[in-house]
Amino acid sequence: MRFLRRSDETTGNDAAGKAVDAADTAQDVPDDPPAKGHTPGKGRPTPKRRDSQSAARRPATPAPRTRKEASEYAKANRPSKDARRAAAAERRARMDAGDDRYLLPRDRGPVRAYIRDVIDSRPHLIGMFMPLAVLVLVAVVLPIPAIQQYLSLFCLLALIVMIGEGVLLGMSVTRKARAKFPSEDIRALSTSWYCFTRASQVRKLRTPKPRVQRGATV
Repeated sequence: MRFLRRSDETTGNDAAGKAVDAADTAQDVPDDPPAKGHTPGKGRPTPKRRDSQSAARRPATPAPRTRKEASEYAKANRPSKDARRAAAAERRARMDAGDDRYLLPRDRGPVRAYIRDVIDSRPHLIGMFMPLAVLVLVAVVLPIPAIQQYLSLFCLLALIVMIGEGVLLGMSVTRKARAKFPSEDIRALSTSWYCFTRASQVRKLRTPKPRVQRGATV
């Protein structure tokens, strides 16, 4: 009986050992072995050693904590005066040329460009608005009552004529613009005001610069 019991224990131990070895073997074998000669990638390029060392040695720039530090940081990173002048000159040249990327919102678009061409194609009495303002100032400070009276009367009449011309000009340009751009929403009031402000400026001081000569057909 003792011999049979020892034989059973030995058989059980051998079976348990074989089961453990099979489990270990199953764990060691991968589920999906990689193809021969294939190395799986990391999903990102390997950085160079000198780049990693430079990044590790480079100290992080602390954020400004006070308004003074922020002002000094902005001043240190501000472009030089020559660079700012060059950028301003470039922007001004682009505006004078009529580049929509540099124009004010009120001057952008083909409709506004067409209105400017119509205004610039002929002279207007409204163009005397700025000299008239100077004449009014002279009439106010001049100590001679008779000359003041005549100058004031002349300025009043000139102003009435300019207002009348501005109204007729706005109506005419609005009609032409609507005929040329039927799909655009062209408002009479804003178009008339744009015409008045354009025509009241001295031709050489207009921005954008006139593209057409006086007397041209638009």
